[in-house]
Amino acid sequence: MTNKQKIITESKGPVTTIIVNRPEVRNALDQESMELLTLAYRAFEADDSQRVAVVTGAGGAFCAGADLKEASKRVDYKAWAGHQDGPFHKPLSKPLIGAIAGHACAGGMGLALHCDIRIAEETAVFGIFCRRWGVPMSDGTPVRLPRVIGMGRALDMMLTGRPVPADEALSMGLVTRVVPTGTARAAAEELALQIADFPQIAMLSDRESVYMQEGKTDAEAIQFEMMAAEEAKQKEAKAGAARFASGEGRHGAF
Repeated sequence: MTNKQKIITESKGPVTTIIVNRPEVRNALDQESMELLTLAYRAFEADDSQRVAVVTGAGGAFCAGADLKEASKRVDYKAWAGHQDGPFHKPLSKPLIGAIAGHACAGGMGLALHCDIRIAEETAVFGIFCRRWGVPMSDGTPVRLPRVIGMGRALDMMLTGRPVPADEALSMGLVTRVVPTGTARAAAEELALQIADFPQIAMLSDRESVYMQEGKTDAEAIQFEMMAAEEAKQKEAKAGAARFASGEGRHGAF
């Protein structure tokens, strides 16, 4: 455990689950829990036995963003994405899956968008609710949201602050799966175990190519893709092709 009161870290095989544990405030992040979340991510990245992480919230909520009661008493605070010690500064070096229940709003959107994959319960709600209070988004949402759902839909969410239910979030690509209420964590951990079971070099190099193509020309991105794939070609591809040739994967088994 990282911190029993605010951030809990659990592991099952190669999967780490990180839980924001402040249900009394819908898992809003104060300064301490934000710093503990950063430490939890770093511990996951440094542990070679852990391949995929899941982040979720306790008590039927994901994250209500910054703890505004605490923020009202602070002169300044670290930008969660812009500051190098912020938890959402850049993508993790290994996959991160969001298991989203209840509200993912304001900075909770930043937490969700920091994930590679987002699985939402059917009663989940997304929104930039801090629009009402004049609190700017410094969690990566203004950058990552349009890259995920497109400029038009992102501006609609950013300017209106309106709640977006799970079914609409699915239709716009904000989440990729919607599951019954109470099952997001189990679904995310099951998916994490599947991803953790793949040959890791190729999976991670392909993931890096997806992230690095942003802002590059086709030629530049494809050049990076070629370089990133080289280690997997040398260490995994031949053995994998041999397994395929021997009959593994026949009849569509994945």
